[in-house]
Amino acid sequence: MTPSIEIAWMTSAAFISLLALAFTIGSFWWLHARQGRLQAFEPHTFAGSFKKNLAIRIPLILFNTGAKPIVVQDLRMRFLDEPGTVLPLPWRNTRSRFDPGKGDYKDLPAVFAVEGRKALELIADFGTPFGEFAFEPKEQRVEIEAKLGHHDGWMPLLTFTLHLENVTDPGIYLAYSNDPGQLAPSDQERADRLFRSLAEELKPEAASGEQVELDGRPDSVM
Repeated sequence: MTPSIEIAWMTSAAFISLLALAFTIGSFWWLHARQGRLQAFEPHTFAGSFKKNLAIRIPLILFNTGAKPIVVQDLRMRFLDEPGTVLPLPWRNTRSRFDPGKGDYKDLPAVFAVEGRKALELIADFGTPFGEFAFEPKEQRVEIEAKLGHHDGWMPLLTFTLHLENVTDPGIYLAYSNDPGQLAPSDQERADRLFRSLAEELKPEAASGEQVELDGRPDSVM
């Protein structure tokens, strides 16, 4: 083997070794150290009570696209069509089941982690103890925001349409479909009347700004 051929062979071998090393490091990073994104998906259902203790329940599926765990510090819901009149609704409780009723156990909000490349189900209650929100039975664009451990401030997590026109009994905590056009005209008229009646009941409390209790404890809007 001539010296020039030997040098070329050694150079090729070194280059291949460097490629193999880069591939190994890149594979390790991708499999074990890559920071992914937290994804959420539009719900088919929601539950709610629209009295003075407003509460909206959303079933969430959170998916971590990366390898590293993502820590979720807090959640809230914003109404995008009413930015000046409706404050963000804080995360109030985590529920054991979606349908309100017996066996519907609750936990207080707590920091949690979504493991890498895994999904997590979270049934979250958002609400406020103040009687200042008089929603109309119509579509509302909402956004779920999250505070994540590796980011500063609130980050948008999921934007979708909340079909409040499907609510038939705003004063009772019930589950509803989040698909459009679920109510017959007669049911829609009845729901409209109930919403108007509820709005009239809330007016004095909204004007006074008096704080009320939700789940047996006073609180404040985030």
